[in-house]
Amino acid sequence: ALLSASSDPTVRVVLLGAEGDAFTAGNDLADFAAVAAGRGESRAHGFIEAIAAFEKPIVAAVPGLAVGVGATMQLHCDLVFVSETARLTTPFVGLGLTPEAASSVLLPARIGHARAFAMFALGEGLTGREAAELGLANAVLPAADVLPAAREAARRLTRQPLGAVIATKRLMREGLHVMARIQEEGAIFRDRLKSAEAVEAFTAFAQKRAPDFSRFP
Repeated sequence: ALLSASSDPTVRVVLLGAEGDAFTAGNDLADFAAVAAGRGESRAHGFIEAIAAFEKPIVAAVPGLAVGVGATMQLHCDLVFVSETARLTTPFVGLGLTPEAASSVLLPARIGHARAFAMFALGEGLTGREAAELGLANAVLPAADVLPAAREAARRLTRQPLGAVIATKRLMREGLHVMARIQEEGAIFRDRLKSAEAVEAFTAFAQKRAPDFSRFP
């Protein structure tokens, strides 16, 4: 859809929303387990590249839970509206994995190294209010108001000169640096998917038990 919108002259802005009380629960761990077992490739990387390269403005309406790529994709959105009940988490390390979507540079740049490292390495999350206070979101609102606010912002963007909006977005984002980091992260992420730590995490999840990483050096 992003690739189609990119080349469609009638599309001036993209709005990312969700049905229900969650934005996204993150990638299906069954997909990760399949990759770890040598069955197929992760389907998330193509989406990550598409959203990072998208030149037109993107507005996000986050009504609740945003896990993994659901949190990191917001770093590539230009306006973000979150609910008071939203919670952003990046549980990569706990799965034996590493950050993606250039979040290893974009998140620390936005909220500082210490807070970003706690999100990555300790799995600590952010509430919607914290996300707004730290500059990850434009506003925190009651859940019922999130999508209407995002739609109104999107409508306002459609009335702006698109060429100037795109040029401004391009100036504000280090596109080549971001894409290079996405490629670097992607290579490490693919290796980590097949690591013993990741296999233990996926196995523990399937068996509904706590993972035991103590036996790995």
